[in-house]
Amino acid sequence: MLPQYDVIVVGAGHAGCEAAAAAANMGSKVLLITMDMTKIAQMSCNPAMGGIAKGQIVREIDALGGYSGIVSDRTTIQFRMLNRSKGPAMWSPRSQNDRAMFTHEWRKMLEQTSNVDFWQDTVKEIIFTPALKGEGQNSPSGVGGQRVAGVLTGMGMTISAKSVILTNGTFLNGIIHIGEKQFGGGRVGEAASKGITEQLISLGFTSGRMKTGTPPRVDGRSLDYSKMELQPGDENPSKFSYLDGTSPFSPHPRPLSSGEGGKQQIPCYLTYTNAEVHEILKTGFDKSPMYAGRIQGLGPRYCPSIEDKITRFADKERHLIFVEPEGWDTVEIYVNGFSTSLPEEVQIKALRKMPGFENVKMFRPGYAIEYDYFPPTQLNLTLETNRIQNLYFAGQINGTTGYEEAACQGLMAGINAHLKINKREPFILTRSEAYIGVLIDDLVTKGTDEPYRMFTSRAEYRILLRQDNADVRLTPKSHEIGLASKERLDRVNQKNAEAAQITKFFKDESISPDEINPFLESIGSATLKQKVPMFGVLARPGVSVKDFVSCSAGLQKFLKLLKSGHALPESVEQAEILMKYEGYISKEYEMAEKIQRLEEIKLHEDFDYHRLTSLSSEAREKLSKIRPNTIGQASRISGVNPSDVSILLVYMGR
Repeated sequence: MLPQYDVIVVGAGHAGCEAAAAAANMGSKVLLITMDMTKIAQMSCNPAMGGIAKGQIVREIDALGGYSGIVSDRTTIQFRMLNRSKGPAMWSPRSQNDRAMFTHEWRKMLEQTSNVDFWQDTVKEIIFTPALKGEGQNSPSGVGGQRVAGVLTGMGMTISAKSVILTNGTFLNGIIHIGEKQFGGGRVGEAASKGITEQLISLGFTSGRMKTGTPPRVDGRSLDYSKMELQPGDENPSKFSYLDGTSPFSPHPRPLSSGEGGKQQIPCYLTYTNAEVHEILKTGFDKSPMYAGRIQGLGPRYCPSIEDKITRFADKERHLIFVEPEGWDTVEIYVNGFSTSLPEEVQIKALRKMPGFENVKMFRPGYAIEYDYFPPTQLNLTLETNRIQNLYFAGQINGTTGYEEAACQGLMAGINAHLKINKREPFILTRSEAYIGVLIDDLVTKGTDEPYRMFTSRAEYRILLRQDNADVRLTPKSHEIGLASKERLDRVNQKNAEAAQITKFFKDESISPDEINPFLESIGSATLKQKVPMFGVLARPGVSVKDFVSCSAGLQKFLKLLKSGHALPESVEQAEILMKYEGYISKEYEMAEKIQRLEEIKLHEDFDYHRLTSLSSEAREKLSKIRPNTIGQASRISGVNPSDVSILLVYMGR
């Protein structure tokens, strides 16, 4: 009934959707298999996209031609740019989203993507065949050359494919815990997936268990918001996508939190736990699956359960709780910061002791979920497994947590699956090119034994990897491989040209003391005694391009000319950042270029490290296991010391 596909994607979460879209838009015939067509790209946990470092990833996905940024913009109910008080390397966009609309919009975009077919079913087994002669074996020593041939579904359908991408999320042997109750499932109300883990283990893969959790959902009509702190959206809300017309809000400028057609951003609220809440929660610890030892998997370090917080941070008298609406037309509220697997009666009793929650009604309790994952050191940088040809893993199966982390892996797996079956060079982003490159390199090179979450601190080159320049960094690369559209590339070229013109104007034009001194006095900055180039004044703290607009008639005229040529709104911001941080940016480029030299020294995938007896025994073991592609990747493996890298360089004749 079904033809042979180029790519089969198993699972339609955030990773699966991006994988299917990327491969299809590059020309592959794709089948997306999901248990439930109504749960495509379901926001299983919080109804939000972006945040610290995560927002940069969403912008990178959009710059590469993925869908997450567009879907997030179209379903935004509130938008905030976090860390505005810090430097631009730390600015991180975040949207609060309509959960139901998000799923609907993702399904609509996929259905409008030619080359994507859908099949509602489970996958219980992957079908393999011997690798083709000369296909380029990348299997570890002693593991036979097999490649993917398709999948066997729960309904007994055999579907052929040239490649398979597994994006199983929390469904692999998933177990849900609420107090002393436990039952199988990948999400509440949805069955777990069985068979794949056992099959992969029989083929030599190593698996582990991880745990994540979610807070209770409550009835917003039962809350007293007057006892909470208001958290409105930005006065001038931005968006994720670099394309026009994706935001539900009107163009700049606009009054506080308003949108076109009278559409208002929906505010969030803040409240806190207290000592009484903590004492009530402790009464349920004897029934907690975590403390009773029923949960074996490690949970996310940076998103702990409420019971974890009051135990690990016993000196804290209170913990912050974010009260987040789930959409435009629903009263359902997500209680962010109250993730728990305690018994339901303990959850509701504790909630009612928080300010504004005295009469709260619960829609459903919080719960923990345990699931299988596969340590990502078993992957190549393309996210293809190093044991089986044309089999890719993306998302929580690799030990990550978060929609954004999953989505970017799916995108890269979809791109590389298409390139591989078409005998084209792989698409790999380095650590100096993208947060996506940092994430994948961390996973493949270092592995993880707890849910991996992206932070700006994980990136050595975060001044280069800003959210504002993701399109400049990545769209030309994506267009070259056939994913990003010409419209996107033209937009990047226009932005670069306009930013260069603005920078040249600031370097060439001078400003007089009469024009700028009143402003400089108002911010407590030293005044000018003679005309100086505008570029030098802009470098001062507290001075921005918009401050010059009100002072310099020449700049007003120049920007008006640019605007008449349909200047992009982000061009001025881009130019300002490049000018103010010029020295820092150039230093970071120099550092990246030095490290890049090590990335250019390739290591053969079949190299026998045990022959180099001068390497430390740990280095020989780790290098043999991870099989790094380059000297640079080898240098980042835990247990490989600088002296080991020197030995490799000597051996390579460098």
